[in-house]
Amino acid sequence: MQIFREFSKKLEARLEERLNFIQVVTGPRQVGKTTGLRQIAHRWKGLVHLVSADEMTPPTADWIELNWKIARGMGEGALLVIDEIQKVPGWSERVKRLFDEDRESRRLKVVLLGSASLLMQRGMAESLAGRYEIIHAWHWSLPECREAFGWGLAEFLKFGGYPAAAELCGEFPRWRDFINHSIIEPVLLRDLLSLAVVNKPALFRQTFQLCLAYPAMEISLQKLLGQLQESGNVTTIKHYLELFEGAFLIKVLQKYSGSELKKRGSSPKIIPLNTALVNARRDSFPLAQDTEWLGRIFECAVGAELCRRYEDVMYWREGGAEVDFVVKTKRSLLAIEVKSGRVKRMGGLERFCQRYQEAQPVVLDLEKGTRFLDGGDVNA
Repeated sequence: MQIFREFSKKLEARLEERLNFIQVVTGPRQVGKTTGLRQIAHRWKGLVHLVSADEMTPPTADWIELNWKIARGMGEGALLVIDEIQKVPGWSERVKRLFDEDRESRRLKVVLLGSASLLMQRGMAESLAGRYEIIHAWHWSLPECREAFGWGLAEFLKFGGYPAAAELCGEFPRWRDFINHSIIEPVLLRDLLSLAVVNKPALFRQTFQLCLAYPAMEISLQKLLGQLQESGNVTTIKHYLELFEGAFLIKVLQKYSGSELKKRGSSPKIIPLNTALVNARRDSFPLAQDTEWLGRIFECAVGAELCRRYEDVMYWREGGAEVDFVVKTKRSLLAIEVKSGRVKRMGGLERFCQRYQEAQPVVLDLEKGTRFLDGGDVNA
């Protein structure tokens, strides 16, 4: 069952406005960005020209201009959609010139899609300042998976919500192979290795696999280096983590501290942004029997949802005391402990709130955490 996702609703509303900005839709692979645009195109009153640069040999900037001129020729109210635009060398400079030529006439609406945030942002910052708005197409949420597939929490934690893989959930080995070979591999090989500077591809792959081996865990970069079979250095590992983060695979959380310098120098906590990435490493999935694993996966899901809703998500640790997530907003400081059956040391919340008296403690057990994943407030 197809659903009209929130990013599609927001995009359609913006396209119908008289204001004319380039709409940039970013998000991970296989979450329905292209499907959402096709849904909008089907409802669009004018003509639509939708093309993709997602090829092994990327087209040139002249390819962008050719398709732009085709869309121009479609008349008033035409919609041009270019998918995976970051794969075209020099795309931002060419888009800038073409958009500036058309901006006053408002004849053409333009949507750019991409699955590599870091590379998209570089191009936009260099050439497109003041010309675009960003819409994020995030990984699927629990309410979306319930609406589309009839899933509850157990299925959501297990399968993570890649819509293309949903039909394979009855055959775990087949589902696992699909996630590994049709989602993870294309991102690592086609999106990142082909577009970014990666001098050691084997080290790059090993680093990603180790990120998935320690979900929702603080990990020292030096210790991470010690477990890699290929030699590298901390700077290289940090670069790889930035690339994984830019492809919407993980979120790297820094330790909360009053000092920005200490925050940057801390060991990161890795949050895989879709539990499917973690579970696809397993040979089986004994969810009910393995409370330790359930706790990790539940914490990952909560962490990913926090990262969807808030910009500044961190963690805290001091000695043996820890807080799973620290969320800083303009109005509040939330200290969040996730409890779901996994044996954990307690006392971190009390210690954190003593240190930072403005902090509001939040405990998410399985019931409250499920309500949060289902769209409720984190501190309800």
